[in-house]
Amino acid sequence: MTESSHPDLAAAEHWIATLDPAPPLACTHLVRTPRPHVVVTLDATTGGRAVRFPGVEHLVGTLTVADVLARTAIDRVEVLGGGAAGPETLLDTDDHVRPVWRDGDLVLTTTPAAGGRLMPFERRHPTPCCAAH
Repeated sequence: MTESSHPDLAAAEHWIATLDPAPPLACTHLVRTPRPHVVVTLDATTGGRAVRFPGVEHLVGTLTVADVLARTAIDRVEVLGGGAAGPETLLDTDDHVRPVWRDGDLVLTTTPAAGGRLMPFERRHPTPCCAAH
């Protein structure tokens, strides 16, 4: 397995983006010891957060869940705390989709968005915890 270590997710994703040719599969893994860092693996499907995976280039704009499942390696789209997403439900990707490997399946966790749509749970620019304090 090929892997590389980085100080944070942004650095890891930047490194992945510089690879030429682009790997078919690249995942990030948060590691706490011996110090907090992010490890990138380029060929493991047993865990981690997928940054590159088959079909990722199709995940732009708004798609139905059925299209996501048909066009990519994502096996399931789930709503946080609510089970599987319906096939006709629209997903606003924000061009930033990071599914995770869970029990051998690539799973995208989503949250409800305006208009009955879904959006990926992980946002490109997340609101920091306690931002209003």
